[in-house]
Amino acid sequence: MIVGTELPPLTLPPISRTTLALYAGASGDHNPMHIDVDAAQQAGHPDVFAHGMLSMAYLGRALTGWFPQERLREYSVRFVAVTPVHGQPTCNGTVTAVADGTATIELTVTLADGTVTLQGSALVEDAT
Repeated sequence: MIVGTELPPLTLPPISRTTLALYAGASGDHNPMHIDVDAAQQAGHPDVFAHGMLSMAYLGRALTGWFPQERLREYSVRFVAVTPVHGQPTCNGTVTAVADGTATIELTVTLADGTVTLQGSALVEDAT
């Protein structure tokens, strides 16, 4: 891998209410902020929003699309903004360092309007 390499983006469909309900069921996270419009509005949000871990899962999917799973050594993220219902996330990765056979990949999930909702990094064993 070469420092500066941008990995192919993974653009996902807009987050629907159905996606949120299915993710809530699969994850066991039934926080009303993600599935109950009234609860979200009472908390000051205009509508429900996606689970942060859904974005992390999408980014994990991108990572295993870019690299074989057995080469992943570390993966961490920080949630920096909410993903609103109907937001369309795109997962991005850039190689920022290569040392001792391991590449550092800086990661983001970005919405169509440019909002970064998740930042992270991964360490990947460099097979080159």
